[in-house]
Amino acid sequence: MDFLNYQNGRLLADKIPISELASQYGTPLYVYSAPYIIKQFHAYEQALANRKHLVCYAVKANSNLSVLSLLAKLGAGFDIVSQGELERALKAGADPKKIVFSGVAKTTIEIERALAVGIKCFNVESEAELYRINAIAERIGKIAAISLRINPDVDAKTHPYISTGLRENKFGISYQLAEEVYYKAQSLANIKIRGIDCHIGSQLTELSPFLDATDRILVLLDKLKSNNINIEHIDLGGGLGVCYNDEQPPSPSSLVKQLLSKLDNYPNIEILFEPGRSLVANAGLLITKVEYTKHQDDNHFAIVDAGMNDLIRPALYKAWMRVLPEKEPQVTDETYSYNVVGPICESSDVLAFQRELSVKQDDLLVICSAGAYGFSMASNYNSHPRPAEVMLIDDKEHQIIRKRETMDDLWQGEIVL
Repeated sequence: MDFLNYQNGRLLADKIPISELASQYGTPLYVYSAPYIIKQFHAYEQALANRKHLVCYAVKANSNLSVLSLLAKLGAGFDIVSQGELERALKAGADPKKIVFSGVAKTTIEIERALAVGIKCFNVESEAELYRINAIAERIGKIAAISLRINPDVDAKTHPYISTGLRENKFGISYQLAEEVYYKAQSLANIKIRGIDCHIGSQLTELSPFLDATDRILVLLDKLKSNNINIEHIDLGGGLGVCYNDEQPPSPSSLVKQLLSKLDNYPNIEILFEPGRSLVANAGLLITKVEYTKHQDDNHFAIVDAGMNDLIRPALYKAWMRVLPEKEPQVTDETYSYNVVGPICESSDVLAFQRELSVKQDDLLVICSAGAYGFSMASNYNSHPRPAEVMLIDDKEHQIIRKRETMDDLWQGEIVL
C-alpha cells in the first residue's frame, strides 16, 4: 500500500494523518484511496489499448456508490451478480450496455429487470438458466444477449472457498458439455450468442491457470466457429491476486500481455476482463482502536473495536492482512506477540494472529489491504452498527462516502409485535 507512510513517528495515508481520520469520523473506519483505484484501472486500460476491450469492475469486491461512480466516470463496465448490484451500478451512473450479469441463481425478476434496462450480456451458468432467460425474453418481446460461463476444470491454486473453475465448483457450465449447450442456445429464438465467459477464481498469484484456461476457451471457440457459431467477445474473468504479505502476483500489464499473445489470431474479438480485488484491495484500509490489552500466561491480546462483523476475511478464509500501528515502532519499544481480536462473541473473531506489536489502550491500528471484500461482506452480527467509509480524494482532501450506521438503523424495517 504505497500511500501509507510514517512521518514524524505517526502513520499517514498520503499526507493525511490516520489519527486525524479516526478523530473526525470515529472507529472502526474504512478508508479508500481514489488515486490508487484510478491508477489500477488505468493499468488495465493501457495494457489493452490496442484491442477492442471492456474492463468490467466486479461490483461484489466493493459496492460503495462512490467507488462505482469513480470507475463509471473512467469508462469502466461492471460485472454484477444480483439485481441489487445492478441497481447500484445504475445509480452510480453506469452505462447498462457495459454491464455483464454473472451468478448461478438469477431470478425471474432479476432477468426481467436486466432485459428492461438493456445490459450488455448475461453470463449464463447453467442450461436451465438459458431456457429461463429465453422464455422471459420471449414473453416481454426482447432478444437476450448471452455468453456461456465455461468451467474449464483448471486449478486456480487458491483458497478452496474462492476457487470457481474446477469441475466440482457450482459455477459455470462444464467444459465437456459447453459445445452442446451452445448448439441448444443457437436454436432458441430469443437468444443471441455474443461471447464466451470464463472465471476460475480469486487471488490468483500465478499466470499459468489463466493461460491454461484461455487455451481451453480458444479450442472451444474454434469448434464453435467451424459450426457457424461466431463469438464476438471473450470474457477472461478477473481474479488477479494482490500482495497482502509477501505474494508476488503478476501485474495487470503482465497478465494482459501474456493473454493477448494467445489472441493474436483473433484480432476482431472484443476482450473483457472482470477485475475486482486487483483494483480496490490495496486501495483500502480499516482503522480500529485498541479497547484493551490482555495478558494471560503466554497469550497476549489486543482487543479492538473492529470485529469479524466488519472484516470477515481472516475468520472466513484465514486471510493474512498486514497490521500497522498508528504510532511508528521504535527499537526501544517493549513488544508482545499479540492476537488482534474483536468484540464479537465467537472464538473465530481474530483479525490477526501473532503480530509483534507495542500497543496500549486507545492506540490505533490499521488493517491493510481491506478495500476488497471488507465492507461489502460486513454484517450487523451481535447488533453492531456497520462502520463509516471515507474516500481520500487526493493527498489532502477526504470525504465521507457512507455514514456510520446508528442504533436506529439496526432495527429499521423491523416490527414489534
